[in-house]
Amino acid sequence: MANRLDTKRLTFTIIMGALGSVLFLVSYALLPIVPSIVALDLSLLAVFIAGIYAGPKAGFAAGLIAGIIPGIMFGPLGTGGVIGLIALPLGKSFTGLTIGLLVTMLHRRDTRVKTAIVSIPITLLAYIPEGIFTYTYFKALLPLFLNSAPLANDIVYAVMIKAVLEVIAMSFIISGLLYSKAVNNFISAYFYKTNTSKNKAIKQ
Repeated sequence: MANRLDTKRLTFTIIMGALGSVLFLVSYALLPIVPSIVALDLSLLAVFIAGIYAGPKAGFAAGLIAGIIPGIMFGPLGTGGVIGLIALPLGKSFTGLTIGLLVTMLHRRDTRVKTAIVSIPITLLAYIPEGIFTYTYFKALLPLFLNSAPLANDIVYAVMIKAVLEVIAMSFIISGLLYSKAVNNFISAYFYKTNTSKNKAIKQ
């Protein structure tokens, strides 16, 4: 049973990582705010889902996968070079790991309504490590490795504000998913063929 569960969790993680890449490509194409520097990015939605439903390791791995294409777009094909290719996936993995840890630590057998409400601040908190890392990336890592001047504060602040607004929007989407009986039952059935998963054991 354990091996079967691990295989399903691995598959789920890969799917969520791939979904994160698709979400990035779609959102990037719809709204490239400042090409190669700032763009709409909804890839974290899939990373949040992986961390919440499959745990911190899955969230971390899904973040790495989902961050590969953004890393390429804003790294070698953008302004970040190789450091961008490394840093962007790593930043997303921090969020996946953090949301997985928070859900594991704070998990209670609450009603779907309470779980959905609590998920909003938890999702926002989960972005803090990546937010700190992102600021450090722009203000310290890029200048250090590229031997260039730090990006202007207005560009960095624009990126950070955009990211926070995205996470706020995604927190409400996550809340809706956790409230949905159909979604929880579907994912529980995928992992366990029952509705008793520890992360989905929500009172109906």
